[in-house]
Amino acid sequence: MSPNPQPDQRLVTLGRLTGLYGVRGWLKVFSDTEPREGILDYPQWWVRQHGSWKQWRVEQGRRQGKIVVVKLEGIEDRDEAASLMGAEIAVEREQLPETGPEEYYWTDLEGLSVVCQDGTELGRIDHLMETGANDVLVVIGERERLIPYIPGQVIKSVDLENGRMVVDWDPEF
Repeated sequence: MSPNPQPDQRLVTLGRLTGLYGVRGWLKVFSDTEPREGILDYPQWWVRQHGSWKQWRVEQGRRQGKIVVVKLEGIEDRDEAASLMGAEIAVEREQLPETGPEEYYWTDLEGLSVVCQDGTELGRIDHLMETGANDVLVVIGERERLIPYIPGQVIKSVDLENGRMVVDWDPEF
């Protein structure tokens, strides 16, 4: 277990610890990876609880029906596991596979300014949501907007270097 990450380490949140599984320190995991059990491909996790990050080694893990369960090194009983309930799980950005052209991790899009094709500023991407049909950008400006993430149709360009996304969107909507 290591203390907080170095300031130059970029962490990417991949899920959270959501429940207890059994009495021997196992935890249920809500995973944002696809497939769900892909979160187990990372043997070292940064786990944030009470505002600070701590590194944990994944001792064992598996898909269990529709959920993923994990045993973290050093967590031996249900009470110790309960102390991690609700904690975020992240890995270092460098551990993730490279993205292809026009592919982005959600964390790469968060914080980008969003503007319409006519230059109207809509705000910044606060976070993204998965809805089933397509992902949705939650843009916070003078008000909150939900904009579908549909490249080519709604999303016209993404410029990570300049922190800007251009969208085909009615600013009144």
